[in-house]
Amino acid sequence: MPVVTGTLQAVFFDFDGVICDSVDVKTQAFDALYKSSGDDIRDAVRRYHLLHGGISRIKKIRHYEEIINGVPPDDSIVAEKAEQFARLVIDAVIASPYISGARDALDALHGQCPIFVVSGTPEPELRDIISARDLTELFAGIYGSPRKKEEILGDILTRHGLTPLHTAMIGDAMTDYDAAKATGVPFVGVAEPGYSPFPDGTIVIPDLTHLLDTLIGAQGSGE
Repeated sequence: MPVVTGTLQAVFFDFDGVICDSVDVKTQAFDALYKSSGDDIRDAVRRYHLLHGGISRIKKIRHYEEIINGVPPDDSIVAEKAEQFARLVIDAVIASPYISGARDALDALHGQCPIFVVSGTPEPELRDIISARDLTELFAGIYGSPRKKEEILGDILTRHGLTPLHTAMIGDAMTDYDAAKATGVPFVGVAEPGYSPFPDGTIVIPDLTHLLDTLIGAQGSGE
């Protein structure tokens, strides 16, 4: 099956692990945040983070705190932990390298159709990071948490009058896949060779080096 049917109207990108190679930055930040909680807790935190990419840090922190204390945490504790996490990651994400081919793919697509960021990172922080990397002008919209990705995609499709099958979502986590599936948007996964968190049959690429060929090639196939 083609990635996109007909003319490519828009492309949606997750950010961490898709545009920037910054997943490890956030893994290390969660590890540091819970360094005093013992190895078992730190291992559980690390596993949950890696298995649930794209979920907001607020939801992750609530989950971790409930594991540690056995009861749902107060909002003030979650907010404090989230602020600590932000201080640990912002500069590191700004300085992180691009996923291979990402900048070229963004530049090429920018000249062909609107492109959007749809991320689980808090939206104000996401906008600051993208601005610091001089990428803001490339995107028709930059969206993050607290809204869910499914809600964001649906809103963009409606407001811009887009046909879902004429768009594509590029992501590295099941939250991206689920949001695309829920809104009828074709999905392309980004994952290391030999490892894919996505269902069998999902189109998966190792980086963005050949993203444009993947999308346009699918269009041109006539399938």
